[in-house]
Amino acid sequence: MAKFVVLYKTPKDKTAFDRYYAATHIPLAKKLPGLRKYDISDGGVHGPGGETGYHLVATLDFDSLSAIKAALASPEGQAAAGDLANFADGGVELLFFDTKEV
Repeated sequence: MAKFVVLYKTPKDKTAFDRYYAATHIPLAKKLPGLRKYDISDGGVHGPGGETGYHLVATLDFDSLSAIKAALASPEGQAAAGDLANFADGGVELLFFDTKEV
């Protein structure tokens, strides 16, 4: 199993971000080949010290790291990546890695 984690920093307009993300970006991301599961944070993103500079966290599950890389290189992945500039004006961090159960 592998995870693709997307950390969206706080945008200038949270309402506009949320509206665009739900209506446009989620449908694009759900087309990624090999996607097994896709979930997002619900409500604020907090750390031990309280609120963070993040507005939303998306976690996408794939079978392997190579499956994530193939998905990102696909036309669907390119479309989703290209869409980030349309709404993620606060910045975004992309992390992907293999996982193992412990």
